[in-house]
Amino acid sequence: MLKLFNPRQKELLEQRKAAHETCRLFAKSPSKGNLKRIKGLFSQCGEGVIIEAGFHCDYGSQMQIGDRTFININCTALDAPINEGAISIGDDCLIGPNVQILAVSHAIEPKQRLQKENFAAPITIGNNVWIGAGVIVLAGITIGDNAVVGAGSIVTKNVAENTVVAGNPAVKIKDI
Repeated sequence: MLKLFNPRQKELLEQRKAAHETCRLFAKSPSKGNLKRIKGLFSQCGEGVIIEAGFHCDYGSQMQIGDRTFININCTALDAPINEGAISIGDDCLIGPNVQILAVSHAIEPKQRLQKENFAAPITIGNNVWIGAGVIVLAGITIGDNAVVGAGSIVTKNVAENTVVAGNPAVKIKDI
């Protein structure tokens, strides 16, 4: 379910600015200290998580990442500062380069879009999921355990566990 929030509120502008600065510093210098700052943005970050340079999030406060997950270069996770905009990534996941995980969207209706409010819906990525390079995951999506999302796919519907999906929009290719 999509929930509205106003990203132009002063408090949210400040939170985004701080998160963006943390991400910028990490991109410029992916040191252990800057990685620790990135992980500190999240509501939960497991053991053995590796995040490569170029990671970007809007807030981080509603993000959860499980143990031993690997996030490759240039991942964008557009989260929201509300529960409905949470991004949850399970244990042992592989997130390819240039992946976009987008829990935030805008209104389709032109008059409503003029209000400049955002919609948010949670994204849940199960355990042992492989998301290939360049994948886009849209708001409100759940990807089940052990699933594989082929490179370049756009995920517009939930992905069942133990399946391979690919394409635009992503469709089931086979069971694992």
